[in-house]
Amino acid sequence: MLKQRIITAIILFVCFLAAVFTLPALGWTILVALIVWQGATEWARLSNLTGSTVIIYSSITLFLTLVMLWIDARGVTQNIPSLHAFWYIASVLFWVVFVPAWMILGWHPRNRWIMALVGWIVLIPTGLAMLDLRSVSPWLLLGVMFVVWLADTAAYFTGRKFGKHKLAPSISPGKTWEGVVGALVFVTIYVSAIGWGTGLIKTYLVFAAAIIISWFWVALSVTGDLFESAIKRQAGVKDSGTLLPGHGGLLDRIDALTSTLPFVALVLVFQKLA
Repeated sequence: MLKQRIITAIILFVCFLAAVFTLPALGWTILVALIVWQGATEWARLSNLTGSTVIIYSSITLFLTLVMLWIDARGVTQNIPSLHAFWYIASVLFWVVFVPAWMILGWHPRNRWIMALVGWIVLIPTGLAMLDLRSVSPWLLLGVMFVVWLADTAAYFTGRKFGKHKLAPSISPGKTWEGVVGALVFVTIYVSAIGWGTGLIKTYLVFAAAIIISWFWVALSVTGDLFESAIKRQAGVKDSGTLLPGHGGLLDRIDALTSTLPFVALVLVFQKLA
């Protein structure tokens, strides 16, 4: 399983690099729309939607995403940043306020349509963020995502090697505090190396702020991972799907991105509005 997981991860990474740096704007938009659609399909099943309702939900999600993209492309409104900000603010509030309370209280919503609404808050801002960050710079999108991937990989292997103290046994028995520490250590090393290479390390206050933000980033990525684990446990499944060998579904790979990318995108929107 580990070998299969590594092979799939390498293939995904190479394909992602090719897409983010070579696809034209329209091609990237189509790819992001497909990612949101596949994520919605998996989320529908986690929400206990069945039969035609899965198709209806994923289609509505795709339609909402395409409407947002059409508004962008046609310039229907001159206030696009504010339109995107609505979704990003909803996402930030969801991850900072509602998700921690959700997991602490052990909430298990039975209403499938409430879960469907949550899926929109999880998926649509993530898709918009992938578009907005890439439009600024493919390197910005890659850099933001790499920190998440590094934290996830470090937590996985550190937890396998040293994990003894469970992080949230009732939600995800495999995750440990040692894994979280490993993620923090490796992300700190990465940010320090970037700071050294760019000279940022000489600006002590800015560099210290970058380290603290990276720790917050790790906390957000862990929150996204744990939340999806809680939803899967509620649905009684191990993985969100079977799309990716060794990894499960698409949501199993982008869970930590859903809780992080909208934060950066919101900062960019505020800069545009300033």
